Amino acid sequence: MTGRLTRGEGSADAEPAHRGWVVKCNDAGVRMVDARAAVTLDEWLATATGDEEMDLLYYEPMGAEPYIWSPFYVQLTEFTDKSYALGLSCIHIHNDPTAAALFFHAWAAAHRRTTSTYPPFLHPPALAVSPTSPPPAPPLLAEKASAASPTSTDAAAAMSSATFHFPASAVRALLSSLEPGTTPFAALAALFWLRITGAADGERELTLALDFRKRMYAPLPWGYYGSSVHFTRARADLASGLPAVAAALDRHVAGVPEEELWRALEWLHTRQQQENAPFQMYGPELTCAALDHVPMYGAEFEAGASPARVSCRVGGATGEGLVLVLPAPEGGEARDVVVTLPAGATARVCRDAEVLRHGAEVVFGAKAEKEE
Repeated sequence: MTGRLTRGEGSADAEPAHRGWVVKCNDAGVRMVDARAAVTLDEWLATATGDEEMDLLYYEPMGAEPYIWSPFYVQLTEFTDKSYALGLSCIHIHNDPTAAALFFHAWAAAHRRTTSTYPPFLHPPALAVSPTSPPPAPPLLAEKASAASPTSTDAAAAMSSATFHFPASAVRALLSSLEPGTTPFAALAALFWLRITGAADGERELTLALDFRKRMYAPLPWGYYGSSVHFTRARADLASGLPAVAAALDRHVAGVPEEELWRALEWLHTRQQQENAPFQMYGPELTCAALDHVPMYGAEFEAGASPARVSCRVGGATGEGLVLVLPAPEGGEARDVVVTLPAGATARVCRDAEVLRHGAEVVFGAKAEKEE
C-alpha cells in the first residue's frame, strides 16, 4: 500500500523525483496494533464519547527520522462479544478519505476472495501536470500557505469531536423546508455553519472540501489512489436564513469550474518541487467536507454484513474547526455529521435546540465541558 518516507537530496536542477518527499518501497510501511475492549460493541456504541471514539485507532506523530516512521497504522480492536473495530490512520500525502475508505473495500474483498468493486487506479496520465511557467497561486491556497502552522499539539488537544446522526426521515423533513433540489450536503453544511457561528449577520465565507474525481472532463475512477480533495471558498449572507444559505452552497459546489481544479493542481505540483515548507490544508478557518458520496458501508467482510458504523476524522484540525458530512448506516437520505471544534463550541452544538429540532441524534457526544 505504501512505503517509507524520506527526503530527496537532489540539487535544484535535479529531476522532480529526486527532490521533496520520496517513497522508498523496501517494505509496506504499515504497522498493526492489536487492542482489546472490556465491553461489547453495543455497550461501547451506547456510551462512547466523540473523543473516546479515537481510541479505536492509533497514530504516532512523525519524529526526527521520518524514514523509520510508519505513515500507515491499522488498529484491530476486539470487543468481548467477538465484534471487531478496524481503525486506519494515514497521511494526506498518500491518499484522501475516499481512498482510505476504499482500502477497506479491497481488504474485505480479499478476505472474501472476491474482486473489489473499486480496483485501485494508481497512475492517471491525465493528472501528469507540467506547467511551462510557475502558475499564480490560487487565493485560498496562498492564504493557507502564508498562515502560521500550529506549533504544538496543544491547539489540537483543545479541540473536541461529536457525531450527529440524521435519520432519513429527518433529512427529508429538512429538505422539504428548503428550496427544491437542495442536496443533503448543502442542507446540513448550512445548518451547522449557521449554528456554529451563532447565526452571525452579514456575508461570511465557508471553506468547502470537495472530491474532484468526477469533476474532471475526463473523470477519474473512484478507485483512484491518491489525494483528490479540492478546497474552495463559498460565500453566503448568513442573515438570509437557512434556505438561502443552503442554496448558495449548492450553487457554489455546482459552479466550481474545472480550470480552478487545474490551477490548484499545477500550483501545488510546482510548490512541491520547490521544497517549500508544508502548510495546513484543513483550517484554520471553518471547513466543511463533503464525504457523503463515499461508499463507506460497502466493505463487507462477510457477505450481507455491513459495518455497524463508520466514522472519519482529520487529525490536527485546529482553529475554527471542521465539519464532515458522511453517509449513515441505513443509507438513502440518512447522514452522519462529525464536527471537530473548540471544546466549548462542540459542547454547545451538542445542546443546540435548532440542530436537535431537525432530528439530530447525538451518537458520540462531547465530554462535559465548560462552555466558552
